[in-house]
Amino acid sequence: MSRSELSLSEHLADSIVEIIRTEQLVPGDALASSRDLARRFDVTTPTVREALRRLEATGVVEFRHGSGTYVGPGSERRLLANPHLPRGSRESVLELVEARLVLEPAVAAAAARTRVPEAVERLRTAAANALHPPRESLRASVHFHVVLAAASGNALLRETVEALLQVRAREQVEIRHRYNDRARDHAEHVEIFEAVRDGDAEAAERLTREHLGFIREAVLAADFPDTDTATATTEDSAGTDLEIPR
Repeated sequence: MSRSELSLSEHLADSIVEIIRTEQLVPGDALASSRDLARRFDVTTPTVREALRRLEATGVVEFRHGSGTYVGPGSERRLLANPHLPRGSRESVLELVEARLVLEPAVAAAAARTRVPEAVERLRTAAANALHPPRESLRASVHFHVVLAAASGNALLRETVEALLQVRAREQVEIRHRYNDRARDHAEHVEIFEAVRDGDAEAAERLTREHLGFIREAVLAADFPDTDTATATTEDSAGTDLEIPR
């Protein structure tokens, strides 16, 4: 591909993203066909397809065979995961847990102080994910810790937690394998929800720190052999969007 063609496809990709924004499309909404987009921008259909492939690589759009092109979960992300990273090691999983320990207790306290009503109600529903994970792919909007951040009323905090969990999705899968007591996970989420609902910032912060501390202990105590479950772990994480109700 020539430099001029590359520039055109990049520019066209930006224009398609602008359509998604101005038309307020959300993940799962259908986009116009490649032919219609080509007519709209007065370019060739192969050029549109090249632009769409660029957007597919970052999850902004999804191709569905026999159905068309749809807005993907990446359309709302600020940071992107590297799908070629190896599966999580003990060190990389601990790195994620430590980052969450720095961030999320304070976020929970902010949520308890602000308590955005709609988000608090979603938090009640999301707390049940540990016991009854939805069969379909979980979107970030129903992930307990993302909804917890949303209850703070600070969009940047929500986006930060969401991006962290998306970027380190493979480590989240490892956490699921190591901290797999669903009843305990559910009970801890319910306690955090109740603290937020009651406006108890101190308790929300403490309970979130304890919850993540228990996860850290489970990771430290777990085996991380080089070969076991490598294939299963990769399959669990491939093509998912926050499927782990942590």
